[in-house]
Amino acid sequence: MADHYFSQTPQSERSPKTWQYRLRGTMYTFTSDVGVFSKNEVDFGSRLLIEEFTEPEKAGDFLDLGCGYGPIGIALADHYPERHIVMSDVNERALELSKENAAHNHVENVAILQSDRFAQLENRSFAAIITNPPIRAGKQVVHQMFEESAKSLKSGGELWVVIQKKQGAPSAKKKLESLFTEVDTVARDKRYYIFKAVNV
Repeated sequence: MADHYFSQTPQSERSPKTWQYRLRGTMYTFTSDVGVFSKNEVDFGSRLLIEEFTEPEKAGDFLDLGCGYGPIGIALADHYPERHIVMSDVNERALELSKENAAHNHVENVAILQSDRFAQLENRSFAAIITNPPIRAGKQVVHQMFEESAKSLKSGGELWVVIQKKQGAPSAKKKLESLFTEVDTVARDKRYYIFKAVNV
């Protein structure tokens, strides 16, 4: 079976690549690899999500759900040093890279852990959940992530999602509207949508 970026233990031969990228006005150095989402650069959807995210008024931790090699969680943790960011992924290689990238960029207000969606996050609640969901894992998995996120947010907490139109943005918005009292389209760029969902 071929590796996917949502595989727990990628078996593909490693070929790490390191590059620099500016996010929210700060230059970061990231290393990614085969078997992890977006090996060659910070993908456009993640960049858009990082740039458009705004801090919620609600106190509490953030969750980077499906963190990959870590650009979203690391950039937001660096930008909001008073917040604690939990970064989770099922992919062991991605988590190893996230830890390396957090250390390399001197970002310490993060906790990086392995979890298949919310399996290891039960009884945790968050002020914000930020996700570039694993579209290739299938619509059912992505929608389950939305359902579990709704249950894991504090009252007034926010779920931030980036998704392409061709990858199911309309159905994703409809699903979010069935779970949350308020769903806003924060940005649209190159057919990518940023949704913010809040239970008011």
